Amino acid sequence: QVQLVESGGGLVQPGGSLRLSCVASGLNRYVVGWFRQAPGKEREALGCISRDGGSTRFANSVEDRFSMWRDHAKNVVYLEMTSLKYEDTGVYICAGGDIVQMCFVASEYDDWGQGTQVTVSS
Repeated sequence: QVQLVESGGGLVQPGGSLRLSCVASGLNRYVVGWFRQAPGKEREALGCISRDGGSTRFANSVEDRFSMWRDHAKNVVYLEMTSLKYEDTGVYICAGGDIVQMCFVASEYDDWGQGTQVTVSS
């Protein structure tokens, strides 16, 4: 089992940006996905990145504002979020999976982090 740890969350004004990190020993073996859990809502898949970092996919709600990349030397995946909106508020969670055929399906992933809180507020 791989322990994933997210960081980089915080309070940001609408229109602002944040960069989240997901780090774990052994992360390079995984396809990595990011999910968001907002109060009172179902967990939402945001996107994923392939093992080699050459391919990313994003949900329609964030594809023009979020980007993702990975640093294999550091065993880290980054999620860059720009033009943040109130509705982006939530706990952001990264997940890793050995075999991920459906990027946006939570059950495809094997290991999960605890999440980092992102609050968009003026």
